[in-house]
Amino acid sequence: MSMPFALTDPPAASAEANRRLTLLLESTGEGVFGIDMDGRCTFVNRAACDQLGWRTEQVLGRNMHELIHHSRDTGAHYAECDCPIFNAFRRGEPCRIDDEVLWRADGSPFPAEYSSYPVIEDGQVQGAVVTFVDISERRQAEALLRASHDELEQRVAERTAELRELAHHLEAVRETERKRIAREIHDELGSLLVALKMDVDWLTRRVGDPAQREPMVGKCQRMGGLVDTAVDAVGRIITDLRPSILDHQGLWAALEWQAQEFQLAGSDEREVDFKMHIAADVVPPEGGLAIAVFRILQEVLSNVARHARAKHVAIRIDVDAPPSPVLYLQVRDDGVGAAPEALSDARSYGVLGMRERAAHFGGRIGIESVPGRGTTVRLVMPLESS
Repeated sequence: MSMPFALTDPPAASAEANRRLTLLLESTGEGVFGIDMDGRCTFVNRAACDQLGWRTEQVLGRNMHELIHHSRDTGAHYAECDCPIFNAFRRGEPCRIDDEVLWRADGSPFPAEYSSYPVIEDGQVQGAVVTFVDISERRQAEALLRASHDELEQRVAERTAELRELAHHLEAVRETERKRIAREIHDELGSLLVALKMDVDWLTRRVGDPAQREPMVGKCQRMGGLVDTAVDAVGRIITDLRPSILDHQGLWAALEWQAQEFQLAGSDEREVDFKMHIAADVVPPEGGLAIAVFRILQEVLSNVARHARAKHVAIRIDVDAPPSPVLYLQVRDDGVGAAPEALSDARSYGVLGMRERAAHFGGRIGIESVPGRGTTVRLVMPLESS
């Protein structure tokens, strides 16, 4: 059994106090030992001996740094002058350490949390008292928790990537379907409307009864007006589904056309400043990348038209020169703006959609908005992989 202060026999007057101290030290689950000014063990409790694998008599009087703290977890020598346990009484620096190891009698290390505090008697430092505990189980639990966390993060990342890929696939399918529907509307419904318009015009010219001619002509003219309206509506629907200029003249022409359409559709109170500079020899991207850039500009301008109430809108498009061209698109308005939380809201599907479109092709969207001071949207999209 370990004995507190076992180097010398205690005076009879303090025997009861020492007995109680012995009971206290032996009942604690933490290892406790004391050291004198030379670092030698002056007392040690049972928990310390059990954790270290030494008997009490093998520990008392020994230099504790050389006995249990001589090396780091890497096996490298741990200089005594660097020992936080000894610095508690040599430099007056109490410590609590949880990232080092202590060494057992069989030469095996274990992760330990220890503290060392100076023992002061009559104003003089007499040594230090050290408490320690084996934290192997805690470290194993932390490692297991980290592994579980890393695995969860990996699964979330994989699922996120899968969802983004699915979203991109669905968007590609949607664009293909839009193109097909636009083509069919143009080929089928557009042709029928044109034929109907021609037939109405033919009837207008061939009404025979002079008494019925005037009302018949008026009726035919009203029918013709309705057909013209239907033709215009079909044209708008086709353009919204899939602007033919994107397929026939490329992205640069489509972006310019979209900006001009926005300008023409605006009120007289809204001033639109559009500038575009494309470096020489930059071929407009095709496929999904071209569609993504066009739809982002379309979404931004749609938001400005519906929500901004802006008096001035500046649209700027620049494309760097090869070999690594980058497209820079900026739309700045002086409208009502928006609060940051509105732009980061998970239900801001328009903003989320633009960010996902850009991210899929390696681009990024930046949005700066202040309530009452307008909004600026910037797209940076690399084109070298297009």
